[in-house]
Amino acid sequence: MTERLRLRPLIVEAAARLAEAGVGSPVPDAENLAAHVLGTERMRLALIPMIEPEIADWYRALIEQRAARIPLQHLTGTAAMGEIDLAVGPGVFVPRPETELLFAWALAHLETLPHDHTPIVVDLCTGSGALALAIAHARPDAEVHAVELDPDALTWARRNADTRIAEGDTPITLYADDVTDPALLTPLTGRVDLVVANPPYIPESATLDPEVADHDPHRALFGGPDGLDVIRAMIPNIARLLRTDGATGIEHDDTNGGGVAALLAAADFSDIAEHADLADKPRFVVARRRADT
Repeated sequence: MTERLRLRPLIVEAAARLAEAGVGSPVPDAENLAAHVLGTERMRLALIPMIEPEIADWYRALIEQRAARIPLQHLTGTAAMGEIDLAVGPGVFVPRPETELLFAWALAHLETLPHDHTPIVVDLCTGSGALALAIAHARPDAEVHAVELDPDALTWARRNADTRIAEGDTPITLYADDVTDPALLTPLTGRVDLVVANPPYIPESATLDPEVADHDPHRALFGGPDGLDVIRAMIPNIARLLRTDGATGIEHDDTNGGGVAALLAAADFSDIAEHADLADKPRFVVARRRADT
């Protein structure tokens, strides 16, 4: 009989391998991959002291792939947003933990609306469907619309939307459309309570980690020379879609908080506020639509 192996030394060895390869989060990634191969939660790994040799071989193979800078989420096949897991992989932007803060702000804003009102929410550049589906899960009373131009990303969004429907969530409406098109979602003009967006916003000259540069779709990353091309072009649509006093939250590059705020101010939005992420870097800007916007 082949002898079983102790799990904790394997994880320590794996974390050291990932650190050597330049992975920025070696211990969490080593533990998350261990949890993945064992079909458990990361916090329950201590309850599994020994593993079978074939599981250890699978684990070591995944660690080598991660050391080659393949994204963790491509190896596990999932990324989290709010209380849901999303299927992700090649062809779609992997949702980041930073976007959880925009999601939390969106839910807090929806709580300010009258409880007898059906909220209408639009998610621009939905990618995998992360924000739209997380909002629909948390607020089953909401009418959620999501827009994505890239056909590969839209395939992932539809897959995730179908999964959430099967899990009992309120369906969202997906659109294959350009968020900068002046005719975007014309039937919703002046009716939307909340617009959220995690658009392509990285300046073209930015240097990116291999996980991003080699695996996230470039179309989902780059927003022109200053990172603001898509945001600049979609703000008129946001202003048109929102009802009076409706709100928007837009994620941006950490160099562009002031730039996004200035664009919203120029479009006559009010209550403009910049928000930082957990690393205290500028991450998203929120604003309200004035009556005369």
